[in-house]
Amino acid sequence: MLEELVSGGVALASVGVVYLLAAARVVKQYERGVVLRLGRLTSAVRGPGFTMIVPGVDRMRKVNMQIVTMPVPAQEGITRDNVTVRVDAVVYFKVVDAADAVIAVEDYRFAVSQVAQTSLRSIIGKSDLDDLLSNREKLNQGLAVMIDSPALGWGIQIDRVEIKDVSLPETMKRSMARQAEATRDRRARVINADAELQASKKLAEAAQAMSGQPAALQLRLLQTVVAVAAEKNSTLVLPFPVELLRFLERSGLQAQAETARAEAATGTFGRVPPASTGASADGAGDHALEDGTVGPVEPVEDVGEIKDVSGVIEDIGRVADVEKGDTGEGGRGAGA
Repeated sequence: MLEELVSGGVALASVGVVYLLAAARVVKQYERGVVLRLGRLTSAVRGPGFTMIVPGVDRMRKVNMQIVTMPVPAQEGITRDNVTVRVDAVVYFKVVDAADAVIAVEDYRFAVSQVAQTSLRSIIGKSDLDDLLSNREKLNQGLAVMIDSPALGWGIQIDRVEIKDVSLPETMKRSMARQAEATRDRRARVINADAELQASKKLAEAAQAMSGQPAALQLRLLQTVVAVAAEKNSTLVLPFPVELLRFLERSGLQAQAETARAEAATGTFGRVPPASTGASADGAGDHALEDGTVGPVEPVEDVGEIKDVSGVIEDIGRVADVEKGDTGEGGRGAGA
């Protein structure tokens, strides 16, 4: 009798242990348990920790509440400005209602993936190429709103959406590279022109400052020579200032003017008279004619200071031509 009681107690304890093992469930901290009793959803969602269900009657499904990172396959589309691009993205979402994620949709991961792909295609068609390349933040926000609208009914919240890469055709890449190169070239030329303008202003100020002191130009020349000689070159380049050439030109013109003025004052006007044979009583000299005779030379009157030297020289030349003409006629008359 006692043995039968002991055997019955052991059998009951074994059944209890088996039942306990079949009914016991452990829900992790990042999970929630959705229990379906005879196919119906129970009112409460099981939280993390140890929980019990009725074996054979209840069925519990665990739902992960962590943020899920889902890559969106690259989608090829045509932008609003008729450029073919290939864009891929990534979606970050999490389940906020475990019961809706189990009851409202068959596979919430697949559903989110399909919505993300269609929304990405729609964003490509509504955007320009420049927006895809430079204004991605606004496109990410719009894409997140488009995916989040249907996902709210599934108990899912879209955390963020990021466009990862935009692939362009090779022809478009070359065109954009040429455009960027032209833009940089334009900026470089503008900067160079601005630098030349500023340098010219500073050089003009320096020239104005050195014009008051002629020795400053010579000192600047010596500094340039020192700078060139510091490189240990075998050839020394010596700059020749233009101002020096202008000074020499002015000096030459002044010397010619002084010579002409002196000749005008003495009456010679640049012509050397023939050898004279004597002087007359009144002080006037004689000069030899072309036929060998000697004629008197009239004294030169005082012409005073001559202002227009070039004009005087031209007048003297005309007078000389006239004298030559008269002398020739006289010689012919004498011979006759």
